Amino acid sequence: MSKVLFLNIPAYGHVNPTLGIVNELVKSGQEVIYFCTEEFRERIEKAGAVFKSYGNITNDLNANKNHFNVQNITLETAVEFLNNKLSSCEKSIESILEQIEDIKFDYVGYASVCPLGKIMSQILHLPSFSSFAVFATPKEIAPKLANEINEETLKKYPVMDTYKKLSHNLKEKYNITIPKITDLFFSKGDVNFVYTSKYFVRHIEYYDDTFKFIGPPIYDRKENTDNFPYKEIKGKKVIYISLGTVFSGTNINLYDIFFKALKDEDAVVVMTAYNVDLSEFDIPQNFIVRNYISQSEILKYASAAITHCGMNSTNDLLVNNVPFVAIPLGADQTYMASRSAELGACISLDKDKLTPELLKSSLNKILSDPNYSKNINKINESFRESGGYKKAAQEILNLGCVLNKCL
Repeated sequence: MSKVLFLNIPAYGHVNPTLGIVNELVKSGQEVIYFCTEEFRERIEKAGAVFKSYGNITNDLNANKNHFNVQNITLETAVEFLNNKLSSCEKSIESILEQIEDIKFDYVGYASVCPLGKIMSQILHLPSFSSFAVFATPKEIAPKLANEINEETLKKYPVMDTYKKLSHNLKEKYNITIPKITDLFFSKGDVNFVYTSKYFVRHIEYYDDTFKFIGPPIYDRKENTDNFPYKEIKGKKVIYISLGTVFSGTNINLYDIFFKALKDEDAVVVMTAYNVDLSEFDIPQNFIVRNYISQSEILKYASAAITHCGMNSTNDLLVNNVPFVAIPLGADQTYMASRSAELGACISLDKDKLTPELLKSSLNKILSDPNYSKNINKINESFRESGGYKKAAQEILNLGCVLNKCL
């Protein structure tokens, strides 16, 4: 039995995709010890890992923990994020080493935005794997940011001094040379997992052979679905609407457009409005509105969807063969919407030019034109061929043999 040390930051977008990898490793007889913060204990333990807390450094880790979401990333937020993580790195290392003192590990895994993971793999002299929650390179989704991340630019920020101090201290204490600062924004491992297919990405030339495309991070987290009236929608035409959680309340005018466009539709419209006050609106009778709905469950009933086109939502729609109208609201959503449209899986609309009439006609088009479903099936086939979490687990177990030349 192998032992895997996994390190992550306290952010749902980076923890959730790794849970399927953890679960597959555990099912194959491996032991995974997973470091994060208490907020994530339950879901990590449900995946089968042994949870460990970073301890007294929790506040340091939680500081600006959401700043590295691709939806709102800029050079300033990326630099602030990295500076915060590097500042707490030494305390994190001490806390981890104290808790794993008597354990011999075989591998180290980490989220690509967790520089601590790469550094720990060097200290422990172990093969490593990295989880890229969005795509493996900012060149794919945020080319402007990719051009801005260089050592000359970073000299203007405090992060460079933090990096130099950390590099010196770790060299003195552990005799390691950490990666150059530009590589710590997205830390690669010996093998790197990307949660899509080669077919879906626009620029496959950006990825070297260490990157393994395993398809969407579809993992059954056994969510509670008891509070939704699924019996009432069974057998009916269902349209699902969700603008996600990050931007759901920032474009309140869109909800008015939804109500006007679909109030007379012969369908049940199921809509999530996460922490959105809709009291000013007269909600049509054919709408069911909830603060939260299990997306994976509702998509089993949906005929079509209207989405912000975040990566997780887009993958859920594609995997469930649900054609959709995309209204991207942020950076990664713009990429996901445009790429899905290029592959013929959806219609992408500009939120600033949206009208009830345009939304309704677009929805009718994706419902009536079978080509949207055919093109979604092509993407789905590429997802299936990618191998999923089983492939990821096998790549990890193969890693030690490859590096030790035992194959």
